[in-house]
Amino acid sequence: MATLPIVNAIAKYWWVLFIRGLLALLFGIMAVAWPGPTLMTLVLLYGAYTLVDGITALWVGGTSRAWPLVLAGVIGIIIGIYTFLFLGITSIALLYLIAVWALIRGIFEIVTAIQLRKEISNEWMLIIGGIISIIFGLVLFASPLTGALAMILIIGCYAIVFGGVMIVLAFRLRGLPNRLERSRSARG
Repeated sequence: MATLPIVNAIAKYWWVLFIRGLLALLFGIMAVAWPGPTLMTLVLLYGAYTLVDGITALWVGGTSRAWPLVLAGVIGIIIGIYTFLFLGITSIALLYLIAVWALIRGIFEIVTAIQLRKEISNEWMLIIGGIISIIFGLVLFASPLTGALAMILIIGCYAIVFGGVMIVLAFRLRGLPNRLERSRSARG
């Protein structure tokens, strides 16, 4: 059985998941540790995170022809650039932007996990990351008037959990290229 392009990309670039997870974790810790900064600071941090996340997803997806990652990357880049262009965005508008991004990311992470299920065990970690993203997006849609401080704390907690899941998954995938090569050699 041929390995799907997305499996090859994720296996080869496992370290990109690690970096994504580490960035999410650092972003989350900063958001929780310093909830008092202005919304403008949050907008800048979120814009930087989304832009870097979108660039990495676009790069990995583009090098492997994994079109769900390419699409997620393009969307992330657009949202990141939009965030920088409109720094005066209100907390509710930012909340909806984050909610949409989390829903889209969550869906693509679940799709990716389903594609990985035949190649690795514990693909459920990526499914959990996707479910967490979707739940986070839905919670933000359900209560948009919770206030900037609550939003910062929710975003921080989400980023910490999501980042932790991505770091664990990255280390889990780290040996996958060798296992895939040994499997190909055994079949060949």
